[in-house]
Amino acid sequence: MLPRIIHFTGIGKPVCSSLATYLLSKGCRVTGSDESFTDFSAKQLQPTGILPEQTGWFKEKIQPHTEAVVTGPGVHAHNPEVQQARASGIPVYYYTQLVFDLARDKQRIVIAGNRGRASLTALLIHVLRHFGRPVDYVVETSIPWLSTHLSLSDAPVMIIEGLDTPEPQTGRAGFLQYQHHIAAITNINWESPAYYASENEYVAQFDALADSTPKAGILFYNENDTLASVIGAKQRNDVTSVPFKIHPHTSESGKHYVLNNHTRVPVQVFGTQNFESISAAKEILKRLGIPSEKFYEALPHFNL
Repeated sequence: MLPRIIHFTGIGKPVCSSLATYLLSKGCRVTGSDESFTDFSAKQLQPTGILPEQTGWFKEKIQPHTEAVVTGPGVHAHNPEVQQARASGIPVYYYTQLVFDLARDKQRIVIAGNRGRASLTALLIHVLRHFGRPVDYVVETSIPWLSTHLSLSDAPVMIIEGLDTPEPQTGRAGFLQYQHHIAAITNINWESPAYYASENEYVAQFDALADSTPKAGILFYNENDTLASVIGAKQRNDVTSVPFKIHPHTSESGKHYVLNNHTRVPVQVFGTQNFESISAAKEILKRLGIPSEKFYEALPHFNL
């Protein structure tokens, strides 16, 4: 059952402000706090009355009547609001857990990786919308033609840009909470020890993502990325593993094209990660009933 009185610790991140706004529209009582706010979040929260007057963490905001505390990306277990909630016996959820609860009846497609994650997520949403296919989404990266970072409706499919930041209670990557049906790993590159103590611990999050693919599920992976390829190629019972690589392409007079057999399809994006995303999106969308020729029809209209 959805909690009705919710406090967001980390509401200043776009996905959390979008989720808070959605819950408010469903009749929930919502409060929030954060150390800083993106321009998007501040603008989104201002008319709702949720935007706090003061930035920072305050354990006093966790009231006895609070039914749940939702933490955003980057919130640590030692956060005073999280500690106060636990001391008071109030459930603490990472925001990805709450999204999963709201989207558990949908087909969930999770895109994970350091590079190319946002472009692949955006391309999948674009093509589905181009053909009038209802689609919900979670996007962590701002996409100019989307007005919000989260959409929840009666759409049967949800495209999710999955973050690798850990949730405070278990230390497991947030993308593991979505319980995907289809997953794609664009690349794996341990860049900072901020959240994981070692590269092995970080890589283990992606291995766990692949291993959690359900029976009859599908795992797409970038075969040009060494770690993604090692994880993706591992044998898993009743799971289909599909490699992808950079799509054949060419450029001429400053214009860029992908090659569909002998046909050049003009595109508004270029660069290795975008051409890898095009290849991955084509394969994923086949599983959603969008054949290749239809994909190439929608592709020239895509931009970031």
